Amino acid sequence: MTAAEWEALCDGCGKCCLNKLEDADTGEVVFTRVACRLFDDTTCRCGNYAIRKQLVPECVVLSPSNLAGISYWMPKSCAYRRLAEGRRLASWHPLVSGDGESVHRAGVSVRGRTLPEFEIPQEDWEDHIIDEEI
Repeated sequence: MTAAEWEALCDGCGKCCLNKLEDADTGEVVFTRVACRLFDDTTCRCGNYAIRKQLVPECVVLSPSNLAGISYWMPKSCAYRRLAEGRRLASWHPLVSGDGESVHRAGVSVRGRTLPEFEIPQEDWEDHIIDEEI
């Protein structure tokens, strides 16, 4: 797979850019509405993707070689996780539908539902846990 093909797998839902909390005892990962400081809530994309790792050192650069070890914290709907688990792309995925807006129309994205991390102190993130299936 080329780098462009790998990047095209991203459906643009924005869920991977949400801050997550992991239970130290159980390993359970929950998503919050609190998005990375670079996240653009309108486009559901990184506002500075090319240099995101420099600006946000904890940002994960996903690759075929590290996918297996980190896919557990990715949303269940994520194309990368789906493929890692041997599942097909969802019908709303832009590569299947041919339409980049299909992920938003299907209600799978977090467009318009996030809070910027610079407005929410980290100790308050658990007040913004998303209870719905991610």
